Amino acid sequence: MVKRYYGGVMSATQVNAASNSGFYNASQQMQAKQANNWPLPPSPGTQKAIFGYGFSSVNTAITNLVSNTGVVATDTAGVGTARRGLAAAGYGTDKAIFGYGTGAPFSVSMTNLVSNTGVVATDTTGVGTARNGLAAAGYGTDKAIFGYGNADSNQSMTNLVSNTGVVATDTGGVGTARYSLAAAGYGGDKAIFGYGYASAYVSITNKVSITGVVATDTAGVGTARGFPAAAGYGTDKAIFGYGEVSGGTGVTAITNLVSNTGVVATDTTGVGTDRDSLGAAGYGTDKAIFGYGGNNSGVVYSITNLVSNTGVVASDTAGVGTARYYPAAAGYSST
Repeated sequence: MVKRYYGGVMSATQVNAASNSGFYNASQQMQAKQANNWPLPPSPGTQKAIFGYGFSSVNTAITNLVSNTGVVATDTAGVGTARRGLAAAGYGTDKAIFGYGTGAPFSVSMTNLVSNTGVVATDTTGVGTARNGLAAAGYGTDKAIFGYGNADSNQSMTNLVSNTGVVATDTGGVGTARYSLAAAGYGGDKAIFGYGYASAYVSITNKVSITGVVATDTAGVGTARGFPAAAGYGTDKAIFGYGEVSGGTGVTAITNLVSNTGVVATDTTGVGTDRDSLGAAGYGTDKAIFGYGGNNSGVVYSITNLVSNTGVVASDTAGVGTARYYPAAAGYSST
């Protein structure tokens, strides 16, 4: 066989084995790997999740791990500064990060890394503007982004997180400044921020590119609300759910699915207990979980609601761990 060119073909045009199926001998496979054109095995995806921090009668730093079947574990003693109104996201393909929030009594910018076994590290000195009521999501397959929030006034700034968990300084804001929003990854490598409170509750969204660039506002779809939660599901889609509506007079369980191109669907009738100020994360490769939260009457919950890989929300699962609201949640671990 002629081996003058890649793949043993008499052509100077190199074939990308990652996108061209067929039979490749050992020499051809080696050439493709050296050229970074050999397909990698599919990632198993995020398997487990973690809920952390929040407020019960006081700020707390406790965490609750979620198995790859969606079973929530009892409380793990808190590590790091107790706080609420923080955000969390996965990074590095199998780790997570908690960041920002309200401590006692001021907003902070510290972060806490989570290992691929769910162990939370002590505080890392804060980078960027201290704020609360922000949101976070993974993007670009192994990075994360914190965005928006309140620091005496509503913000639209963002902070990118590298694939080693290093938080960057503030990036100038894009889109409507707001807080009490949610964010999730979609499309396999992008993210979306949605909903929240500006001068009133809104349903606008802002997409995040594969390189962490935030787009201008997309007109809102679905019921305007604040304090929802969001997570990825189905490997490339996302879901926003629950929240506070009607100018702070009521809570809801409605959800809005997000396609793999970032298009938000109209409201889906709520399932489970109406509540706001909860957390959500992906688990089990392609499923998600909503958990914890409270209502306007001061009732605080530890219940959870599982989300199938088609975006169907299940009825309440009895609560495990300390009931609280304003926690954050993220996926971690690839095993």
